[in-house]
Amino acid sequence: MLGQKLDILKQEWIDVVFTDRNKNYGAYDLRKQNGSNTSKALLIGVLSFVFVISLPTIINLIAGFIPKKEEKVKIVPVVLQPPPPVNKQKPPPPPPEPPKPKVDQVKFPPPVVKPDNEVKEQPPTVKELEVADPGQKNIKGDPNADIKIDEPVGNSDVKQVTEEDPNKIFTAVEQEPTPVNGMAAFYKYLGNNIRYPAVAKENNVQGKVFMQFVVEKDGSLTDVKVIRGIGSGCDQEAVRVLQNAPKWRPGIQNGRPVRVQYNVPISFTLQQEDQ
Repeated sequence: MLGQKLDILKQEWIDVVFTDRNKNYGAYDLRKQNGSNTSKALLIGVLSFVFVISLPTIINLIAGFIPKKEEKVKIVPVVLQPPPPVNKQKPPPPPPEPPKPKVDQVKFPPPVVKPDNEVKEQPPTVKELEVADPGQKNIKGDPNADIKIDEPVGNSDVKQVTEEDPNKIFTAVEQEPTPVNGMAAFYKYLGNNIRYPAVAKENNVQGKVFMQFVVEKDGSLTDVKVIRGIGSGCDQEAVRVLQNAPKWRPGIQNGRPVRVQYNVPISFTLQQEDQ
């Protein structure tokens, strides 16, 4: 008995527990029906879980057997207007005439070797080509017309000549800017107008101040600044002298004056009597 598994829910044990007791009491019935109630509850729970999991599939299966209502499409007749009649007698509008060139154009036929008696068109003379451009036909030029480039004159879309930025500062040009009376006169101007700063004299400061400025189209010197200085007031004095300097000859690029950046050293040297 001791080696056997003890099952207190067996009917024998329940009868032992309730011997000489009121078996009509609810606890006896509960103990007696506990096994069947537990099995029923487990079965109901499993079936409920399977039903909930399978519910979407069941709904889809049921919906597949139910015929759907056909959507009624409302057809509205549309009456198209007939196209306008084509007037065969009316010619199409002529293409827009190309703008006139800036310079007169004379017709220049392609060169073909023929006998003199078969020549119908004479080529333009050298004198005519001095004042006109060769082209496909004779066209009177318009001096106020826009300049067109890289295309046949009088038979192309108008192309504006885009000019380079007029305020561009060049560092190298075809013709460098120079003082009006030459560099020797410019350095003479510097020597006559530089006032040696008192602080630099007292501290015996000497050396070169490297300056940079822009020579404008009218020759004036602007944007004066120090590239490398020596201090003690010499840098400020160099700026002052250049700002008051006379105008230069401007730099030239493509035949027109342009703004050019220029560098120049200014020497500060004390004389023996100043030291």
